[in-house]
Amino acid sequence: MRLLADENFPKPIVESLRAKGHDVVWARTDCSGWKDVTILDFAESEARIVLTLDKDSCQIALQRRDALEKSGVVLFRIHPATPETLGPLVRAFLEGSRPWSGHISILVFDGILMLPSAQR
Repeated sequence: MRLLADENFPKPIVESLRAKGHDVVWARTDCSGWKDVTILDFAESEARIVLTLDKDSCQIALQRRDALEKSGVVLFRIHPATPETLGPLVRAFLEGSRPWSGHISILVFDGILMLPSAQR
């Protein structure tokens, strides 16, 4: 899967995703200093799913003029967002056979909420 992990995503999770064969761009090292809008534009151009812990990324994606079609945003809502607590949600994401592209998704321990990326 082609992913873009936001800068706040823990390094051990990014490394684990890469070790499992996923193509992961990590904003902390690969897109340092980019604004959320630029990251979303890049993800769309590269057909990458954005993994984030930041609610603002979802809000920006929902407010985009153009819907995300080739990419999507997955917000992991967990506290504290340590590799140990985040790991099960990331596994659920990877094992889920959902259409992540074109959606803003919110993952919590007891479910997944999926919204279209923009009103069509």
